[in-house]
Amino acid sequence: MRLVFAGTPEFARRGLRALIDAGHEVVGVLSQPDRPSGRGMKLLPSPVKQAALEAGIPVLQPRSLRLDGRFADEAQAAREALVAMRPEAMVVAAYGLILPQWVLDLPPLGCLNIHASLLPRWRGAAPIQRAIEAGDVVTGVTIMQMDAGLDTGDMLREVEVPIGPRDTASSLHDALAEVGARAIVEVLAEFAAGRGPRPVPQSEAGACYAEKLLKSEATLDFRQDAEQLARRIRAFDPFPGTAMALPGLEHAVKVWEAHAVPADAYAAQAEPGSILRADAQGIDVATVAGVLRITALQRAGGKRQPAAQFLQAWSPPD
Repeated sequence: MRLVFAGTPEFARRGLRALIDAGHEVVGVLSQPDRPSGRGMKLLPSPVKQAALEAGIPVLQPRSLRLDGRFADEAQAAREALVAMRPEAMVVAAYGLILPQWVLDLPPLGCLNIHASLLPRWRGAAPIQRAIEAGDVVTGVTIMQMDAGLDTGDMLREVEVPIGPRDTASSLHDALAEVGARAIVEVLAEFAAGRGPRPVPQSEAGACYAEKLLKSEATLDFRQDAEQLARRIRAFDPFPGTAMALPGLEHAVKVWEAHAVPADAYAAQAEPGSILRADAQGIDVATVAGVLRITALQRAGGKRQPAAQFLQAWSPPD
Protein backbone atom coordinates (compact mmCIF):
# COMPACT_ATOMS: atom_id res chain seq x y z
CA MET A 1 0.00 0.00 0.00
CA ARG A 2 1.18 3.54 -0.77
CA LEU A 3 1.62 5.29 2.59
CA VAL A 4 2.79 8.45 4.30
CA PHE A 5 3.98 8.02 7.88
CA ALA A 6 3.84 10.73 10.57
CA GLY A 7 5.72 10.21 13.82
CA THR A 8 8.64 11.39 15.90
CA PRO A 9 9.93 9.28 18.86
CA GLU A 10 11.15 5.71 19.24
CA PHE A 11 7.61 4.40 19.72
CA ALA A 12 6.78 5.63 16.21
CA ARG A 13 10.07 4.48 14.69
CA ARG A 14 9.15 0.86 15.37
CA GLY A 15 5.86 1.30 13.55
CA LEU A 16 7.59 2.83 10.54
CA ARG A 17 10.15 0.05 10.45
CA ALA A 18 7.40 -2.59 10.58
CA LEU A 19 5.59 -1.00 7.64
CA ILE A 20 8.76 -0.94 5.58
CA ASP A 21 9.57 -4.55 6.47
CA ALA A 22 6.01 -5.59 5.55
CA GLY A 23 6.58 -4.32 2.01
CA HIS A 24 4.47 -1.18 2.08
CA GLU A 25 5.53 1.67 -0.16
CA VAL A 26 6.23 4.48 2.31
CA VAL A 27 6.56 7.47 0.00
CA GLY A 28 7.08 10.14 2.61
CA VAL A 29 7.53 10.81 6.31
CA LEU A 30 6.42 13.69 8.51
CA SER A 31 8.43 14.23 11.69
CA GLN A 32 9.02 17.01 14.19
CA PRO A 33 11.88 19.45 13.47
CA ASP A 34 15.32 18.48 14.77
CA ARG A 35 15.75 19.38 18.45
CA PRO A 36 18.84 20.35 20.48
CA SER A 37 19.96 17.50 22.71
CA GLY A 38 22.84 16.44 24.95
CA ARG A 39 25.41 18.55 26.74
CA GLY A 40 26.47 20.24 23.53
CA MET A 41 22.81 20.95 22.63
CA LYS A 42 23.43 19.90 19.04
CA LEU A 43 20.47 19.56 16.72
CA LEU A 44 19.56 15.89 16.43
CA PRO A 45 17.05 14.22 14.12
CA SER A 46 14.18 12.28 15.63
CA PRO A 47 14.29 8.47 15.66
CA VAL A 48 11.66 8.44 12.91
CA LYS A 49 13.64 10.82 10.72
CA GLN A 50 16.77 8.72 11.18
CA ALA A 51 14.91 5.55 10.16
CA ALA A 52 13.38 7.29 7.14
CA LEU A 53 16.71 8.62 5.91
CA GLU A 54 18.29 5.18 6.31
CA ALA A 55 15.50 3.79 4.12
CA GLY A 56 15.84 6.58 1.55
CA ILE A 57 12.40 8.05 2.28
CA PRO A 58 11.84 11.82 1.89
CA VAL A 59 11.21 13.62 5.19
CA LEU A 60 9.07 16.71 5.78
CA GLN A 61 9.53 18.68 9.02
CA PRO A 62 7.09 21.59 9.09
CA ARG A 63 6.69 23.37 12.39
CA SER A 64 2.93 23.42 11.82
CA LEU A 65 0.40 22.04 9.36
CA ARG A 66 -2.08 24.86 9.85
CA LEU A 67 -2.54 26.76 6.60
CA ASP A 68 -3.72 29.85 8.52
CA GLY A 69 -1.15 29.73 11.30
CA ARG A 70 2.20 31.26 12.15
CA PHE A 71 4.09 28.88 9.86
CA ALA A 72 1.59 28.90 7.01
CA ASP A 73 4.35 28.85 4.39
CA GLU A 74 5.76 25.61 5.81
CA ALA A 75 2.28 24.11 6.02
CA GLN A 76 1.54 25.01 2.41
CA ALA A 77 4.82 23.49 1.24
CA ALA A 78 4.02 20.31 3.18
CA ARG A 79 0.55 20.20 1.64
CA GLU A 80 1.92 20.46 -1.89
CA ALA A 81 4.44 17.71 -1.17
CA LEU A 82 1.84 15.40 0.37
CA VAL A 83 -0.61 15.89 -2.49
CA ALA A 84 2.16 15.00 -4.94
CA MET A 85 2.93 11.82 -2.97
CA ARG A 86 -0.65 10.52 -3.53
CA PRO A 87 -0.82 8.30 -0.42
CA GLU A 88 -3.65 5.80 -0.04
CA ALA A 89 -3.44 6.19 3.74
CA MET A 90 -1.44 8.02 6.38
CA VAL A 91 -0.22 6.19 9.49
CA VAL A 92 0.31 8.39 12.54
CA ALA A 93 2.12 7.51 15.78
CA ALA A 94 3.14 10.06 18.41
CA TYR A 95 3.73 12.73 15.78
CA GLY A 96 3.32 15.68 18.13
CA LEU A 97 1.46 18.06 15.80
CA ILE A 98 -2.29 18.43 15.43
CA LEU A 99 -3.50 17.26 12.03
CA PRO A 100 -5.91 19.80 10.51
CA GLN A 101 -8.88 18.68 8.49
CA TRP A 102 -7.10 19.02 5.15
CA VAL A 103 -4.60 16.35 6.25
CA LEU A 104 -7.32 14.02 7.56
CA ASP A 105 -9.16 14.31 4.24
CA LEU A 106 -6.14 13.89 1.95
CA PRO A 107 -5.65 10.07 1.79
CA PRO A 108 -8.61 8.03 0.47
CA LEU A 109 -8.39 5.65 3.46
CA GLY A 110 -7.83 8.51 5.91
CA CYS A 111 -5.32 8.73 8.74
CA LEU A 112 -4.79 5.72 11.02
CA ASN A 113 -3.35 6.32 14.47
CA ILE A 114 -1.34 3.90 16.63
CA HIS A 115 -2.37 4.95 20.14
CA ALA A 116 -0.80 3.48 23.28
CA SER A 117 -3.91 2.81 25.36
CA LEU A 118 -7.23 1.01 25.22
CA LEU A 119 -9.42 3.90 24.14
CA PRO A 120 -11.41 5.70 25.37
CA ARG A 121 -9.23 5.35 28.48
CA TRP A 122 -6.17 7.60 28.42
CA ARG A 123 -6.69 9.83 25.46
CA GLY A 124 -3.98 12.44 25.14
CA ALA A 125 -0.27 12.97 25.53
CA ALA A 126 1.01 10.50 28.14
CA PRO A 127 -1.14 7.35 28.12
CA ILE A 128 1.65 4.94 29.08
CA GLN A 129 2.76 6.88 32.15
CA ARG A 130 -0.71 7.75 33.37
CA ALA A 131 -1.86 4.14 33.14
CA ILE A 132 0.97 3.02 35.44
CA GLU A 133 0.48 5.95 37.78
CA ALA A 134 -3.23 5.20 38.12
CA GLY A 135 -2.58 1.57 39.03
CA ASP A 136 -4.14 0.07 35.89
CA VAL A 137 -3.38 -3.64 35.55
CA VAL A 138 -3.97 -3.74 31.81
CA THR A 139 -3.48 -1.31 28.93
CA GLY A 140 -2.87 -1.87 25.25
CA VAL A 141 -2.83 -0.38 21.77
CA THR A 142 -5.71 1.00 19.74
CA ILE A 143 -5.55 1.44 15.97
CA MET A 144 -7.91 4.34 15.39
CA GLN A 145 -9.40 6.11 12.38
CA MET A 146 -8.50 9.70 13.16
CA ASP A 147 -11.06 12.51 13.24
CA ALA A 148 -10.90 16.16 14.27
CA GLY A 149 -11.17 15.33 17.99
CA LEU A 150 -8.40 14.41 20.41
CA ASP A 151 -8.12 10.61 20.15
CA THR A 152 -11.87 10.34 19.65
CA GLY A 153 -12.02 8.53 16.29
CA ASP A 154 -13.54 5.15 15.55
CA MET A 155 -11.53 2.14 16.69
CA LEU A 156 -10.34 -0.43 14.17
CA ARG A 157 -8.44 -2.78 16.48
CA GLU A 158 -7.55 -3.04 20.17
CA VAL A 159 -4.85 -5.31 21.60
CA GLU A 160 -4.48 -5.72 25.36
CA VAL A 161 -1.12 -5.65 27.15
CA PRO A 162 -0.86 -6.44 30.89
CA ILE A 163 0.93 -4.03 33.22
CA GLY A 164 3.22 -5.96 35.55
CA PRO A 165 4.01 -4.86 39.12
CA ARG A 166 7.57 -3.96 38.11
CA ASP A 167 6.79 -2.34 34.75
CA THR A 168 8.18 1.14 34.21
CA ALA A 169 7.20 3.57 31.49
CA SER A 170 10.29 2.39 29.64
CA SER A 171 9.50 -1.33 29.72
CA LEU A 172 5.81 -0.80 28.98
CA HIS A 173 6.68 1.56 26.12
CA ASP A 174 8.77 -1.15 24.48
CA ALA A 175 6.02 -3.75 24.81
CA LEU A 176 3.36 -1.43 23.43
CA ALA A 177 5.59 -0.27 20.57
CA GLU A 178 6.02 -3.84 19.38
CA VAL A 179 2.31 -4.62 19.73
CA GLY A 180 1.38 -1.41 17.91
CA ALA A 181 3.76 -2.14 15.05
CA ARG A 182 2.24 -5.58 14.53
CA ALA A 183 -1.32 -4.29 14.84
CA ILE A 184 -0.98 -1.58 12.19
CA VAL A 185 0.53 -4.07 9.74
CA GLU A 186 -2.41 -6.43 10.34
CA VAL A 187 -5.01 -3.68 9.90
CA LEU A 188 -3.44 -2.46 6.67
CA ALA A 189 -3.32 -6.04 5.36
CA GLU A 190 -7.08 -6.22 5.85
CA PHE A 191 -7.57 -2.95 3.97
CA ALA A 192 -5.32 -4.17 1.15
CA ALA A 193 -7.40 -7.36 0.90
CA GLY A 194 -10.58 -5.30 0.57
CA ARG A 195 -11.98 -6.32 3.95
CA GLY A 196 -11.02 -3.43 6.20
CA PRO A 197 -11.94 -3.85 9.88
CA ARG A 198 -15.34 -2.63 11.02
CA PRO A 199 -15.04 0.80 12.70
CA VAL A 200 -16.30 0.82 16.28
CA PRO A 201 -17.34 4.23 17.67
CA GLN A 202 -15.81 5.11 21.02
CA SER A 203 -18.03 5.31 24.06
CA GLU A 204 -17.66 8.38 26.24
CA ALA A 205 -18.18 6.19 29.29
CA GLY A 206 -14.83 5.70 30.96
CA ALA A 207 -13.06 8.29 28.84
CA CYS A 208 -10.22 10.08 30.57
CA TYR A 209 -7.35 12.32 29.56
CA ALA A 210 -3.64 11.55 29.99
CA GLU A 211 -2.15 14.92 30.85
CA LYS A 212 1.31 15.74 29.54
CA LEU A 213 4.08 15.01 32.06
CA LEU A 214 5.44 18.07 33.83
CA LYS A 215 8.82 18.36 35.53
CA SER A 216 6.98 19.99 38.43
CA GLU A 217 5.39 16.60 39.15
CA ALA A 218 8.77 14.97 39.70
CA THR A 219 9.20 15.93 43.38
CA LEU A 220 7.85 13.17 45.61
CA ASP A 221 5.14 14.35 47.98
CA PHE A 222 5.10 12.05 51.01
CA ARG A 223 1.65 13.31 51.93
CA GLN A 224 0.57 10.77 49.32
CA ASP A 225 0.44 7.09 50.21
CA ALA A 226 3.34 4.73 49.58
CA GLU A 227 1.60 2.69 46.88
CA GLN A 228 0.78 5.82 44.92
CA LEU A 229 4.35 7.09 45.17
CA ALA A 230 5.80 3.75 44.09
CA ARG A 231 3.59 3.81 41.00
CA ARG A 232 4.65 7.36 40.16
CA ILE A 233 8.31 6.38 40.38
CA ARG A 234 7.74 3.59 37.85
CA ALA A 235 5.55 5.81 35.65
CA PHE A 236 8.15 8.59 35.47
CA ASP A 237 11.05 6.28 34.58
CA PRO A 238 12.91 7.35 32.47
CA PHE A 239 11.37 10.84 32.10
CA PRO A 240 11.09 13.10 33.96
CA GLY A 241 12.16 10.86 36.85
CA THR A 242 11.22 11.52 40.47
CA ALA A 243 13.26 13.31 43.10
CA MET A 244 13.50 14.00 46.81
CA ALA A 245 15.73 15.94 49.17
CA LEU A 246 18.01 14.12 51.61
CA PRO A 247 19.57 15.69 54.71
CA GLY A 248 23.18 16.73 54.19
CA LEU A 249 23.00 16.79 50.40
CA GLU A 250 22.89 20.10 48.56
CA HIS A 251 20.95 18.80 45.58
CA ALA A 252 17.91 16.57 45.36
CA VAL A 253 18.50 12.95 44.42
CA LYS A 254 16.65 11.00 41.76
CA VAL A 255 14.60 8.06 43.00
CA TRP A 256 14.41 5.24 40.45
CA GLU A 257 13.14 2.17 42.29
CA ALA A 258 10.93 1.82 45.33
CA HIS A 259 8.06 -0.20 46.69
CA ALA A 260 5.53 0.10 49.48
CA VAL A 261 5.90 -1.83 52.73
CA PRO A 262 3.49 -1.93 55.67
CA ALA A 263 3.95 0.65 58.42
CA ASP A 264 4.55 -0.56 61.96
CA ALA A 265 3.19 1.38 64.93
CA TYR A 266 6.21 3.72 65.01
CA ALA A 267 6.09 4.43 61.26
CA ALA A 268 2.36 5.05 61.37
CA GLN A 269 2.94 7.92 63.82
CA ALA A 270 5.93 9.41 61.99
CA GLU A 271 5.74 12.65 60.06
CA PRO A 272 5.39 12.03 56.30
CA GLY A 273 8.83 12.40 54.72
CA SER A 274 10.69 11.20 57.82
CA ILE A 275 13.49 8.71 57.19
CA LEU A 276 12.77 5.68 59.36
CA ARG A 277 15.76 3.49 58.55
CA ALA A 278 18.49 3.11 55.96
CA ASP A 279 20.36 -0.12 55.34
CA ALA A 280 21.21 -2.57 52.56
CA GLN A 281 17.53 -3.28 52.02
CA GLY A 282 16.78 0.36 51.20
CA ILE A 283 15.87 3.72 52.62
CA ASP A 284 12.49 3.65 54.37
CA VAL A 285 10.50 6.90 54.28
CA ALA A 286 7.24 7.50 56.12
CA THR A 287 4.23 8.50 54.06
CA VAL A 288 0.67 9.40 54.94
CA ALA A 289 -0.18 5.70 54.54
CA GLY A 290 2.47 3.00 54.51
CA VAL A 291 6.24 3.18 54.11
CA LEU A 292 8.10 3.79 50.87
CA ARG A 293 11.23 1.65 50.66
CA ILE A 294 13.65 3.23 48.16
CA THR A 295 16.04 0.75 46.60
CA ALA A 296 17.76 2.69 43.78
CA LEU A 297 18.85 6.33 43.72
CA GLN A 298 21.03 8.74 41.78
CA ARG A 299 23.01 11.72 43.02
CA ALA A 300 23.12 14.89 40.92
CA GLY A 301 25.73 14.27 38.24
CA GLY A 302 26.09 10.61 39.21
CA LYS A 303 24.74 7.26 38.08
CA ARG A 304 21.91 5.09 39.32
CA GLN A 305 22.96 3.09 42.35
CA PRO A 306 21.40 0.42 44.53
CA ALA A 307 20.59 1.81 47.97
CA ALA A 308 23.35 -0.26 49.60
CA GLN A 309 25.96 1.36 47.35
CA PHE A 310 24.43 4.82 47.75
CA LEU A 311 24.61 4.52 51.52
CA GLN A 312 28.38 3.99 51.40
CA ALA A 313 28.70 7.74 50.78
CA TRP A 314 25.63 8.96 52.67
CA SER A 315 23.97 8.15 55.94
CA PRO A 316 20.93 9.75 57.57
CA PRO A 317 21.53 12.05 60.55
CA ASP A 318 21.00 10.60 64.00
